[in-house]
Amino acid sequence: MKKKLMLIVPMLHQGGFERVCVTTARLLEPYADVFIVMFDSKDIAYDIKGLHVTDLHLGVREGKAGKVLNVIKRSLAVRKLKKEWGIDIAYSFGPSANMVNVFSKSKGEVWTGVRSYMDMGNPRLIRLFSRYSDRVLCCSKKIEEEITSRYHCRNAVTLYNPLDVEALKQNAVREGIRLPWEDRENIIVSMGREDDVKGFWHLLKSFSLVQKEITDAKLMIIGEGEFEEYRTLAKELGVADEVYFTGMKKNPFPYLHEARVYVLTSYNEGFPNALVEAMALGIPVIATDCLTGPGEILRKGDSSYGVLIPNMSPVKNLKPSEISEEEKRLADEIKRMLTDREYHETYKKASAERAEDFSNAGYVERIRKWIGK
Repeated sequence: MKKKLMLIVPMLHQGGFERVCVTTARLLEPYADVFIVMFDSKDIAYDIKGLHVTDLHLGVREGKAGKVLNVIKRSLAVRKLKKEWGIDIAYSFGPSANMVNVFSKSKGEVWTGVRSYMDMGNPRLIRLFSRYSDRVLCCSKKIEEEITSRYHCRNAVTLYNPLDVEALKQNAVREGIRLPWEDRENIIVSMGREDDVKGFWHLLKSFSLVQKEITDAKLMIIGEGEFEEYRTLAKELGVADEVYFTGMKKNPFPYLHEARVYVLTSYNEGFPNALVEAMALGIPVIATDCLTGPGEILRKGDSSYGVLIPNMSPVKNLKPSEISEEEKRLADEIKRMLTDREYHETYKKASAERAEDFSNAGYVERIRKWIGK
């Protein structure tokens, strides 16, 4: 008899753990009865056709009292569904879903997912999850080690995000796209929502230095947001015509496929899905060595699968006249990747090789072992 698995997620708009939630549901369908419970169905960016999805219609509320009331209402609703459906395991994605999962605990197991190192910034919540979860699923070994040592949690395990390499490659060529430039030889790409943690001001400043020497270089940032302050910065740096903000794309991979090099400038990550997705397409990558994620992905033993640069400053600086040494260093790395063919080819092959280590098969195998299937 199949186990009954509930996946709890706040929303399914574009984002890392949202993608993992839907992918998990698809991958585990043959082995479990899977139910997705979401707090609000606004702006769904993923294909949920054929999945069992329940919308609680309990979206974000303003004010402290409203948020507390929301947690209570969500927890009561989820607890009711757990009992009604006879859920064996409830696996939640992100802090707000984790809280609801813990507070709605019934007979089944509670699995809480720590999908970003930013989640570690709230010790009270991590302590709560560590104490009341049957399993704390961490997206990096660094997070697992920290939760184990700081919170004496015996149930923390590492579960890297799944990646369907073949499907991703197919999606990358599934549809044609239009870009604002005819010349697509030297396009630099980064992917992520408009959020300070992504450090996009560093990328724009570095790109402006690259563009002075490699005049056909272009920059494309794929992700949700208006990016108004970054558009202004690009204009002030004199590169507005060479920078394209695509906005949210339900299928971002044809855009990603245009990259000659992928750059990650985040100063904080959990497991950066977009970095591995770029690698799966054979794109050489340059990434900050922030606390978790890139280092584990780009280093394996003595092997290097991408260029790691020191982590960059979290202090936001939108002054175009102030370009830091770390931004100059990043620009030098990008220039080398664009101009040194042998260097580029080495990391192109390394990217594709490493991406295979984060396959769907490994993800499913670990979860099946834990659920006893």
